[in-house]
Parts: sequence; structure tokens; C-alpha cells
Amino acid sequence: MTTTNLLSNAPELSDQDYCVLGLATCFFREEGEIHQVDIIEPIPSAALEAIIKKIPTSYKIACAKTLGDIIVGNEPKMPAEFTENAQFCADFTERLIAAARTYKKRPEATNYISLNSFKDDFNYSLERKRILNANNIVRTEDNVKQHSYTHQVL
Repeated sequence: MTTTNLLSNAPELSDQDYCVLGLATCFFREEGEIHQVDIIEPIPSAALEAIIKKIPTSYKIACAKTLGDIIVGNEPKMPAEFTENAQFCADFTERLIAAARTYKKRPEATNYISLNSFKDDFNYSLERKRILNANNIVRTEDNVKQHSYTHQVL
């Protein structure tokens, strides 16, 4: 099993387990302006399967690595396939563990991208922007109107 302290929460995972990292184009709102940022984040197997089926995505590229290649010396290591200005997502290690578990559960998903290779022929689209620090403001008008008999026993 793994000797990495960061993966002590996941004793069922080893340094040789498979995971996919994606480089996503996201946006950050600051003082009314929107800034584009490249974010490295783990892609779970179900999301990868959807992306492979040409669902519009903000991922430019995805690469398959082992956990030992991604976490080196208790720190995440930037894959060579990604740009230098890319940043790791929030809660990267926890999300990496969760994503790696999905590939252990569905090993057939590892066939989409072979280990140590990358894929970049996705349906890349920024039509629906992923804003990282968006505030969800709930208003009274957002409430769903219900019929008067909704909670009555008929």
C-alpha cells in the first residue's frame, strides 16, 4: 500500500493507482471583472465518460497518471502536459482520492486514456463559464409555488 502521508485517509489506494487530471478553463470574479484561470483538477470516471462522449466541457486536456506521479513528497506535482501558469484546484488531495476511487470501482474507464498519455480532442466550450467564486443569492421570487393541496392527505 501507499506510504504517502497525504493518502493515509485512503489506505485502499496505492501509489500505482490510476487517476486522470484535467486542465480546465475557469473564471474568477474580482471587483466586477472576470479573470480567466487554468485549473488542474482530478476528473472522476463518470465525468470522463461524459467528456469522451463529446459533452461540452471546459477541459482543454486530460492526462492519466498514477497517484505516485501526482503526489511527490506529500505535495502535488505539476504534470509536464500542463501549462506553467496552471493552478491546483481547492481541496486537490481530497478530490484526487475521491477520483482515484472511482477508477478502482470502474476499471473499464481506464481504457479511455492510457497511463502516462493525454487526450485533447474534447468538445471544448466556454459558452457556460465556470465561475469559481460565484455567490448564489437566493431571493423570495426564487421560491417554487405549490398547490394548496400539496401537503394534504387525500
